[in-house]
Formats: sequence, structure tokens, C-alpha cells
Amino acid sequence: MATNNLPDFISALQQAQIYDHPAPDIQLVQTHISFVLLAGDFVYKFKKPVDFGFLDFSTLEKRKECCEQELLLNRRLCPDIYLGLITITREGDSFALDGSGEVIEYGVKMARMPEERMMVNLIKGPGLTKSHINALVDKLVPFYRQAERSDEIDEFGSAKSVAVNVLENFEQTEGFIGQGAIDQARFDTIGNWAKSFLAQEELFSRRIQGGYIRDCHGDLYSANICLADQVYIYDCIEFNQRFRYCDIASDVAFLTMDLDFHGLWELSEYCIDQFCERSSDQGVREMLNFYKCYRAYVRGKIGMFTASDPAVDASVKESSTEAAARYFELAESYTS
Repeated sequence: MATNNLPDFISALQQAQIYDHPAPDIQLVQTHISFVLLAGDFVYKFKKPVDFGFLDFSTLEKRKECCEQELLLNRRLCPDIYLGLITITREGDSFALDGSGEVIEYGVKMARMPEERMMVNLIKGPGLTKSHINALVDKLVPFYRQAERSDEIDEFGSAKSVAVNVLENFEQTEGFIGQGAIDQARFDTIGNWAKSFLAQEELFSRRIQGGYIRDCHGDLYSANICLADQVYIYDCIEFNQRFRYCDIASDVAFLTMDLDFHGLWELSEYCIDQFCERSSDQGVREMLNFYKCYRAYVRGKIGMFTASDPAVDASVKESSTEAAARYFELAESYTS
């Protein structure tokens, strides 16, 4: 990775001496919005100073507020993992974690979970089983029952509000047409189908009346799940309420779309069967393909955002574009 594209404090955090604990084999992982450092038994996560409109980390104060929200919201599903707010301070010509100098960045400190039990790694195993799906559903059903619901949150389940999120994706990806991940025909097919589904306002109204619009996770897929001594579901959406206030079906659709993406069609169907039975919410099914399409398209969009980030190297750019193309193809498959 070209370190000249990295902030100086991120380069400093790749040196073991900055930590007050053993930190062998420090790894830096990047997303389109975060720098994540795996250091010994801990993880340090920092937000990139980006503004995508739907997400604004452009100032230090905004990044601090989002870090505080991240801690508060993620402790709903895994309180033992989210340890606290940290600072990066300037100490002369160098940097420190939680030092006494000027605060130049805020971040979140987490306990590191076992890599081999991450859901993405179990999928590659292959080691993901129906028992894992049962444990996930057992965690999710009571979470949704207890999740906040209000008149304000209900509004985000209306066809009009959902359309804001869905149509925004097409606006934000129009510039990527013909760049290796999506062509005009696929873009048009997905867009037209999504708009026709959104016109069925009674479907969305029925979900609101049933009490199924909640303060959900918002980013429920295998990259944010660890199946270890217990189920850890982390890294929920903290930066924008309209992505987290949603139909429970949208959250569950993300999880099952992700299983589809990895070719685990049988487990995906099993997951829906178990969730609908244990939650007594059969209405998930009539919304499922719409929200699967939406979620797959979002993942494609994020892949393109990552590929266009100047801080990522050529291999990440290539792999992100290839993954985006697969997600867009999957999104189209849900329209037929």
C-alpha cells in the first residue's frame, strides 16, 4: 500500500511502540469510510474525513459524535466488544493514543474477536451450518422485539421514505456506468423495477401498521458478524438514522442476500423460514426480493466507492470492482 496516501497518524499506528499493550503483526484494513487497525488483542477504528451526502465525517467534531453513537448503538447487540472512545493526540513531532497533547482524531477501541469464527471466514471454510443460522435468528428475534419504535421511526418505512434511499443509489452510481461493474441496460432494469415496486404503497403501509419499522442494525451481513462463544453482531449504521430506521424485512434481507451472494441458497432459505416462524412475521416474504435487490445494489455501490478511493492500492481497486459487478448482477436477479 502506498503509505503516502495515508494520514500520518495512521502510519504511526502501524508501529507497535504507540500501543500500551503487545501489538504484533499490526494489520491495516480500509473501507470506503474507515481505517481499521488490528493490533494484538484490540481493534482501533477511525473514520475517514469524507462527505458522501448520506454520510458526513468531514469535521473532527462530526467524527467524534459518530464514534460516540457507534459505541451507544452497538452495545445493544455486543456490549462486551465496544470498549470506549479513544483519542489520537499530537505530542511534538509524533502522535500518542489518549495522550495529553492536542486531539487530532477520535476513534473507537474494540476487543478483537477470533478471526476464524468470523462469519465471512466460516463461509469460506466451508463451515457455516444451520446451527449457526439458528443461533443468529435466536439473537435477532428478541433484538427486533425490543428495538425502539415510534411515530418518527414509522415514517421511515413509508414508500416515500424508502424511495429516498433506493433512488439515491441510482443517482450516486450513474457516474460508474461503463466502468467495469455495471452497464446501462442493467442499471435501467434494476431502476425501473425498483420504482414499480415502490409504487405499491399499500405494501409499505401494511408493514408500518404491523409494527415492523424499528431502530434496526442497518448493516446486517457476514462481515459484521462473529459466531464464537456467542453471537456478536457489530458495526451497525451510526452515521444516518434513515439507514437504520427501517423495516425489519430490510435488515433480514441484507443477511439473506449476503448468503445468496456466497452461493448459500439453501441456508438463505432456511434463515428466512426460521426467522418468519420464530418472529411470527410472515410478511417479510412479500418484501424480501425488493429489499434484497436494494441491499445488493448498495453493496455494489460501496464497491465502486472503494475502488475510486485514491488511498487504496491497485489490487483492492480491482477486487472491489469485481465484487461490485457481482453484486449488481445479483441485484438484477431479484427483479425477475
